[in-house]
Amino acid sequence: MPRTIWRLWPGAVLAVVALSAGILQPRHVQRMRISPHESVAATVDGARLEIVYGRPSMRGRRIFGGLVPYGIVWCPGADEATTLESSRELEVRSIRVPAGPHTIWILPGPDRWTLIISREPQGFHTQYNPRADLGRVELLKRQLSAPVEQLTFTVERAPAGGGTIAMAWEKTEVSVPFKVVK
Repeated sequence: MPRTIWRLWPGAVLAVVALSAGILQPRHVQRMRISPHESVAATVDGARLEIVYGRPSMRGRRIFGGLVPYGIVWCPGADEATTLESSRELEVRSIRVPAGPHTIWILPGPDRWTLIISREPQGFHTQYNPRADLGRVELLKRQLSAPVEQLTFTVERAPAGGGTIAMAWEKTEVSVPFKVVK
């Protein structure tokens, strides 16, 4: 029996290293996560936008001001950092966002919420790097009448051009308008 373990050991170590380095991604990884990963996409004024994020659930927890404390930068999602990718340059309020993927972060507060767009194209949801900030803008916040169990992003076109990116969870929705740079 001990010889069998020693023959299997190098292969097991190699598999663990490959999984942690992202080289090997078996199909069952998604099933092992507590929070499923989702994406939402839309085409707005000729630009394809996609948000990819881990989608945690409330599961009876108090989210904002509890699980997600006020005054601390938070990645809206779970596991890998949430990404916003666009095929064209965007203008999110005063921030010019080049085409390509960018991680997004939020600074929540009891009344005021701030969206942070990072130059980093990927990362882990607990590894915020303020030196990579592309910019920060205030989010519009509104209280929802019914709770949203799972964190949910939407991208919607506006009738007059451009669109809105929104995130809802618990009884809070935050959003920001954007335009596609022509």
